[in-house]
Amino acid sequence: MSNTPFSDGIQAGRLSSAELSENFGDLHPRYDVHEALVAADRCYFCHDAPCMTACPTDIDIPLFIRQIATGTPEAAAKTIFSQNILGGMCARVCPTETLCEQVCVRETAEGAPVEIGRLQRYATDVLVERGAHPFVRGASTGKKVAVVGAGPAGLSAAHRLALHGHDVTVYDARAKAGGLNEFGIAAYKSVDSFAEREVDWLLKIGGITIETGKKLGEGLSLDGLKAAFDAVFLGIGLGGVNALGVEGEDKDGVEDAVGFIAELRQAKDLTQLEIGRDVVVIGGGMTAVDAAVQAKLLGALNVSLVYRRGKDRMNASEFEQDLAASKGVRIITNAAPKAVIGNGAVREIEFEYTDNDLKPTGQSVRLLADQVFKAIGQTLVGEGLPTLERGKIKVDETGRTSVEGIWAGGDCATGGDDLTVTAVAEGRDAAEDIHAALRAD
Repeated sequence: MSNTPFSDGIQAGRLSSAELSENFGDLHPRYDVHEALVAADRCYFCHDAPCMTACPTDIDIPLFIRQIATGTPEAAAKTIFSQNILGGMCARVCPTETLCEQVCVRETAEGAPVEIGRLQRYATDVLVERGAHPFVRGASTGKKVAVVGAGPAGLSAAHRLALHGHDVTVYDARAKAGGLNEFGIAAYKSVDSFAEREVDWLLKIGGITIETGKKLGEGLSLDGLKAAFDAVFLGIGLGGVNALGVEGEDKDGVEDAVGFIAELRQAKDLTQLEIGRDVVVIGGGMTAVDAAVQAKLLGALNVSLVYRRGKDRMNASEFEQDLAASKGVRIITNAAPKAVIGNGAVREIEFEYTDNDLKPTGQSVRLLADQVFKAIGQTLVGEGLPTLERGKIKVDETGRTSVEGIWAGGDCATGGDDLTVTAVAEGRDAAEDIHAALRAD
């Protein structure tokens, strides 16, 4: 980081373009051929591979690593894409350290797993960069399916439906497809417009039309979609952000972390993106870590991530927590927001310390803050939706909702754990059930 003097308040250009370019470089650069072969050689190719069981999309991990080891990365990529059509992005953003790599036999025996995520990225990048699409669309069925939401779940469903020969129209509220892959993850995890390029590559299957700027409830209705299409899949994500519920939350400088991340991801020039001197991020998940780390990388002098529970209860993985600490983010746990203090704009934020049961201890602390990012969870937004359960669309194991002809998956539905890879699996599986239902008609 630079030693450039910092000014008070929220401002742009705290660091130079060169410094920002270095700070936001690829977190895990892709293996070269030799590195990939060496990494693949560490795999035991287990018959009952625990890594496969831990993968939400059930990728045949030993097979694709063996294919890399034998010099056929394109074949490895097809093995991956047959289960996870967004395998390139998942290789970048998946918490592999708590999924496939955590149960790797090498991890159990040596504390150093096979780097499955980086091997997956190597294989998928090779195929995507060569431009070819590994699958051929089936003969047209004459059936039409609407997919609402062009995020991981919606794109996964759309691709699998198109593969089976159905005509798919994908609607999305934003101006660009991709959902959280495009707007909701840290910029250093997906560089060089990869999310956009991956969508373009996915669409080469054919049979998929994407219409942006179309939002459910604003020009689109479920009744209208049901009437116009043979089936509907909802992958609308979670559009609302939870409130802190404390005095002063409406002061200037208190913002949503998801909005900050989206703005950063779409920024053409990071030197024009404003950031505070003293930044406080409230939350304990991946979004909180992404916001905190990126605030630091943009040049904030002091960044604190504050979570109301203990460190062991944070949804962000240990790897992500360590990454934040390594970038200079201060992590404070067992502290709940109590009040935002300032005259019009935030100047401090007060937290009250809690015990393990979230009961106040009577002790509090004030942190200087000219910018506060809320990352305390998102909520489902929409009217006239199928039956809800715990604030999400209730679905069965195949993604069927309470309304005949409507399926759902991803963050908006009850089935998953709010991971990109899980959303991909749910979109794929719902598409297979939609396909079965349409064939039976």
